[in-house]
Amino acid sequence: MVGGLFVILLVFLAIFAPFIAPYSPIKQNYAQALQPPSAMHWFGTDTLGRDILSRIIYGTRVSLKAGMISVGFAVIIGVPLGVISGYFRGFWDEFVIMRITDAMLAFPSLVLALTLAAVLGPSLTHAMIAIGLVFTPYLIRLSRGEVLSQREREYVIAANASGLRNFSIMIRHVFPNIVGPIIVQATLNVAAAIIAEASLSYLGLGTQPPTPSWGAMLAEGQGYLSQAPWIAIFPGIFIFLAVISINVFGDGIHDWLDPRLKKKAV
Repeated sequence: MVGGLFVILLVFLAIFAPFIAPYSPIKQNYAQALQPPSAMHWFGTDTLGRDILSRIIYGTRVSLKAGMISVGFAVIIGVPLGVISGYFRGFWDEFVIMRITDAMLAFPSLVLALTLAAVLGPSLTHAMIAIGLVFTPYLIRLSRGEVLSQREREYVIAANASGLRNFSIMIRHVFPNIVGPIIVQATLNVAAAIIAEASLSYLGLGTQPPTPSWGAMLAEGQGYLSQAPWIAIFPGIFIFLAVISINVFGDGIHDWLDPRLKKKAV
């Protein structure tokens, strides 16, 4: 519940950022540069005199957008491929889909995302595509494994015996029984996608200036840790809180959807 409440707070900040942020996130004021936290600027200002609190609030939009869209992209591609692969098996499953999936999983996630983002070019859109492609093989393997465990169940055999078409069985019978683990995995992947976007922005391959991004703010603040540590500290705190709250929220969803835990509670 605590994780879910903080996630709701982040969504609220992202939606109503223009009404909540006290200043413009991109307006420069050199007379106020490197001001420490105060009543006027709660989180201080950066090297260009921009209000850090306002930039963090607007940066929430970028992080949630990157996390949700990239994971949604991975779900749209990975889940259908995994379901089809696990249900029909055969050549396309063993020698095409799963071999490509294994090849992608052989690379560390961040290294693969960096490579794809560098090839596509530095922008938030390209970063989201790269992150989505990185998470696609995980969802392929998850959905395929769940389908493999369901396809031998009695209800699938009965549906086949009744003459239903394969795609009708997959959509109407199999998919509703595997959607729980997919929701949990997608929720946890949103947290990982936020870290990936922050990492790409930190390296200059994600969100481009002057659009505020938590990762880009960290990169800017690293050169001023002794002079103005607040530039890097506050974005780092928000990255930590966002990721840990989404992970805790995902664990809560897992517990809620797990029938074995429900039986223990009863």
